[in-house]
Amino acid sequence: MTEQRTERRPTRQRAAIADALVGTAEFRSAQEIHAALAGRGERVGLATVYRNLQAMAGDGEVDVIRTADGEAVYRSCATDDHHHHVVCRSCGLAVEVTGDAVERWAEAVAAEHGFTAVRHTVEIDGLCADCAARR
Repeated sequence: MTEQRTERRPTRQRAAIADALVGTAEFRSAQEIHAALAGRGERVGLATVYRNLQAMAGDGEVDVIRTADGEAVYRSCATDDHHHHVVCRSCGLAVEVTGDAVERWAEAVAAEHGFTAVRHTVEIDGLCADCAARR
C-alpha cells in the first residue's frame, strides 16, 4: 500500500530538523536531534522538534522505529519504497531491507482474520559485523 504525502508549508525549523538527520545511518531520538540543533546554534524548541518529526514520519520523509524501552527514534528515509530495518543494538547502525516473504506473510495473516488495507512494520535487531567482531 502506498501512502500519499501531504504537501506542508516549508519552515525554517523543519528544514533544520531534516538537515540534522541527513547523512547518518543511525536512528536518533527527538532529544538527540534537539541537542544537535542547539549545538549548531539553531533555535528550535523541543516541542517543535517532536511535532515536526511526527509530521515528517507521517509524510514518509523520515523512518521511525521504537527502541526496546518504547522511545521513538528517527532517521532520514533513504527510499520512498516500503521497507524495513535491521538495526544494531550496540552502535545503532541501521540498514534498510525489503522482503517479499514478509509482505506476503503480513497480507496472508491479515486476510485470514478478515483485515484489508493492511499496514505493518517489522523491526529486526542484532549486532552489526563490527560490533560482533569487538565482542
